[in-house]
Amino acid sequence: MELLPHDEYVRQLPQKRMSAGVVIRDASGRVLLVEPSYKAGWEIPGGVVEDDEAPWVTAVRETREEIGLVRDVGRLLVVDHVPAESDSLPERMAFLFDAGTIDPADVGRLTFGAEIVSAALCEPSEVRAKVAPVLADRLTAALHALAAGGTALCVRGKPTG
Repeated sequence: MELLPHDEYVRQLPQKRMSAGVVIRDASGRVLLVEPSYKAGWEIPGGVVEDDEAPWVTAVRETREEIGLVRDVGRLLVVDHVPAESDSLPERMAFLFDAGTIDPADVGRLTFGAEIVSAALCEPSEVRAKVAPVLADRLTAALHALAAGGTALCVRGKPTG
């Protein structure tokens, strides 16, 4: 049996895309959402995991770049596998981390990077109307994980078990 050269083997391995974001709440349980400048709909602070970057490092970096908030991330709340949906949407993994709470008065003092227009604290019941369905499901799973003290394993934002 002839073995593939190592470089050829590595080129054949799957290339998953990854993103990481944070869940920030106020004391009453409202979730911090950000309004991006580059697309319709709202998001949470976060973004694409860069080459040679750990997802938790991405979450910290993106939070600082997008809203000027410097803080460590806490517990991993969600690992979400999103299968490829078309040629334009490849398979990807999304990670959500707990980034604690924020005082509502501090939301008005956030400094936005070029990608963010505004930020707002939203009741969990308001989130689904503002974000993409998969993110709404992912955030619901994250809030349940926060309450239960665990981590949600999801597919397209829906817990697997």
